[in-house]
Amino acid sequence: MRKQMISILTALALFVGGYASLAGIGGTSTVEAAQAVSSFKDVPASHWASSAIYSAVEKGYFKGYADGTFKPGLPVTKAEMASILARLNDQPELPTAEPNHFTDVPEWAKNGVSTAIAKGFIHPSSYKDKLGAQAALERGEMAEWLTQGLSVVDSDYGQALSDVTNTVIPAKEYFTGKLADSQKNAVAVALGTGLMSVANDKTFGVNRTTTRAEVAVLLSRYASVAKTKPADLQGLNELRQVGLTGTNLGVIAPRYQKPGPEKFSESYDYSKITGDFSKIRNQELVTVTNYADLKIKNWIVVNPYVEGNARSIYYDIFVEEKNKPLRGAYYSFSEFDISIKKSMTQLQGGSLINSPTINTLTSPSTSAFRDYGAKHINDFLGPKGVFTVRNPSYWGSGLLHFDKELRPGIFITVKDGTIYRVIPN
Repeated sequence: MRKQMISILTALALFVGGYASLAGIGGTSTVEAAQAVSSFKDVPASHWASSAIYSAVEKGYFKGYADGTFKPGLPVTKAEMASILARLNDQPELPTAEPNHFTDVPEWAKNGVSTAIAKGFIHPSSYKDKLGAQAALERGEMAEWLTQGLSVVDSDYGQALSDVTNTVIPAKEYFTGKLADSQKNAVAVALGTGLMSVANDKTFGVNRTTTRAEVAVLLSRYASVAKTKPADLQGLNELRQVGLTGTNLGVIAPRYQKPGPEKFSESYDYSKITGDFSKIRNQELVTVTNYADLKIKNWIVVNPYVEGNARSIYYDIFVEEKNKPLRGAYYSFSEFDISIKKSMTQLQGGSLINSPTINTLTSPSTSAFRDYGAKHINDFLGPKGVFTVRNPSYWGSGLLHFDKELRPGIFITVKDGTIYRVIPN
């Protein structure tokens, strides 16, 4: 009987080490945590997540296994992650939380799941009766949980989740149409805050599982982002502005503004002038030539002269380090919807808008642009540069100039008479 009891206790210890104590049940002192991490057989000091794992163990979010390992590559289940999130002491709770109606949560995780709901990470209304508690948590759902948690910390993060509905998301799945609408907003905010990033293959990996090591890193990032005001995150600001207006111009090139009435003659109808790109986004434009009807879906501006966090969140998609435009220009990338009336060549398409900035002639030439899966003009061209489809949608590449000798102003007219006019002030 005694041997049987010891066997049961040993099995329970393994279970607690791998599951229940993922949420910190039982507690761990700082000294014990340091000793545990330093002795993990599979977490050498050179491990990419060693410091995050140390921190997570120190805070009681994780424990190791009885065999002296941490198992950093082991996937984390939804029940485990909910229990971990429940242990975030700095996370506020909602005034009124949704009821926990899940029927598939194991007994050891019920309190953790209920607390994660109370803290806003999990919205039961987004599920039916089952959480899928024992299934491995995928990155798309992880993005949802973490960004929902941020919206409880600061309501402006919740507003950001709404603002990015129509944004351009710097992940391959967005450009290839493989990012579900239900997860677009969360993925955008996760990327914009720096909580999560794309892999080397440029994918966000919404269906990839999340490992224990990755969760340790995410917890550290979450704590940092939760202490940061959304307005202080340039990448998030870009995604929000593109979502709301169609361009990140105001973030990357704020000198470009609508000119005042003094720039026009008294006879000019200044009421037609707007500096709000949303007023011309997805509207039929007046074109120089009559080969096709044209709309601009999005306009992305990239400053190639800055480093680190000052870089546009779209930098890696469109720009290569070795290339710098002449005379201090910024890069300009526009996404076009074109409706060809009869037939049109590439050169004829390039004549639709007479602007070095909003340029329909060429697409970005970087290898990264192709890796992200964004649409290139060459995808729609056949022999002799003739468009093979009547309704191509692709990204054009131009330059945003500040030098007055190089036509720095942007002048676009909508068929309803609205004029988008901005200049560098």
